[in-house]
Amino acid sequence: MARIKQVKNLTSIAALRSHLEGLGVDIPLDDKVDPAGALAQSLTITDGSAGTMAAPNRWAVLPMEGWDGEEEGRPSDLVRRRWDRFAASGAGLVWGEATAVRPDGRANPRQLVLDETTVDDFAALRARLDPSQVTGLQLTHSGRYARPTTAGPTPKTVYEHPLLDARVGSGAAEVLTDDELDELVEHFVDRAMLTHQAGFDFVDIKACHGYLGHEFLSAIDRPGPYGGDLNGRTRFLRTVIKGIRQQAPSLRVAVRLSLFDFVPHTVGQNGVGIPETPGPYRLAFGGDGSGVGIDLTETHQIVDMLEDLGVGLVCASAGSPYYVPHIQRPAYFPPSDGYQPPEDPLVGVARLIAATGEIARQHPNITVVAAGLSYLQEWLPNVGQALVARGMADAVGLGRMILSYPQMPADVLAGRELDRRFICRTFSDCTTAPRSGLISGCYPLDDFYNQREERIQLAAFKKAAKARLR
Repeated sequence: MARIKQVKNLTSIAALRSHLEGLGVDIPLDDKVDPAGALAQSLTITDGSAGTMAAPNRWAVLPMEGWDGEEEGRPSDLVRRRWDRFAASGAGLVWGEATAVRPDGRANPRQLVLDETTVDDFAALRARLDPSQVTGLQLTHSGRYARPTTAGPTPKTVYEHPLLDARVGSGAAEVLTDDELDELVEHFVDRAMLTHQAGFDFVDIKACHGYLGHEFLSAIDRPGPYGGDLNGRTRFLRTVIKGIRQQAPSLRVAVRLSLFDFVPHTVGQNGVGIPETPGPYRLAFGGDGSGVGIDLTETHQIVDMLEDLGVGLVCASAGSPYYVPHIQRPAYFPPSDGYQPPEDPLVGVARLIAATGEIARQHPNITVVAAGLSYLQEWLPNVGQALVARGMADAVGLGRMILSYPQMPADVLAGRELDRRFICRTFSDCTTAPRSGLISGCYPLDDFYNQREERIQLAAFKKAAKARLR
């Protein structure tokens, strides 16, 4: 494919529009950002069972998976620093980071874990934020990507996968039984009650990015109550939400959902990502059967189901960072264990924007938060304002961008020029570092991490990974 022109080199709105036209994709884009415009408007989120909550603006911090908690799952000083930056961001909605419901569900040995011994630590973490910020906590079990100790992965899966099982080693993946899933439902409900006890405004039941809650949605070949038709594949999610409604009726419930998925990709010629298998692919939820196309029919049905259960807040994502990162978080620079983008990353941004807009417009009673926008870089506020103004999203989420430039919402709302020194360029070190066993953070742009000794270790890991690919 032709060399990709990086967004940072598109130095005007006209240049960006011309580039998008050449790509043949449509991304809504406003010429100017109004500090008092769409992004500055308050946001009322209505939960059908627990009532409303109001955020002061349309900016959101997205839930990310920290790799820097204490061994027992408590927040560390590094976690508290990150949450202090969330507090200073000016974002009206803080969607708190992925937190395991039990130790075997951790994606890394330093991921946060919520239980009776850590709930007070989470209450203290919530208290670090501004009272005006609507704040939730994402509950998760990492399933196929569980790595709770330094000994290596211990994947817990929903079904046998013909491609992904081999990536964790033949025979290593353990398919959870129905009884084990019944028990896990109870863990999610119990931890949701602890989330409420800790003072959070809502709880998110994670159903995205290839983790356990997402894998259910493609379990068409799993026998029994947790697989098969859509009713079976959504049983886990529905049962958890119903349990929360019964046990903590005043707690609002949200869901972060991968709207669609693709066939797993692998490294092809010149390091560019290619489908691991050609032709039809049945196991992509929200896919059209080809492996690289979208059909949101079942996605709409799930959002209808969520609305029936009173869920009023959905964060729209896609795919998984483990096997299709180019559709989940478009980037110019891949992590060291990834692949070069098979398309201009703006194509991936446009794809996710279009799907998010379709969900938002067809489900007006659900508050929809857009994601996957960091690759827009300087132009993220221009696009975010256009999305909200056109009804294609109700709020604009920041993930990687928050790590490098947490003050972006505050600067936009104050009418200040963006500080280009801190704009995320999607270097992917925030992914490469944790996958090499180092703490998470923005090493290139945040001096706090750039000055730590882990930076030297990260450079050595990247050099070795690059040599392996030669």
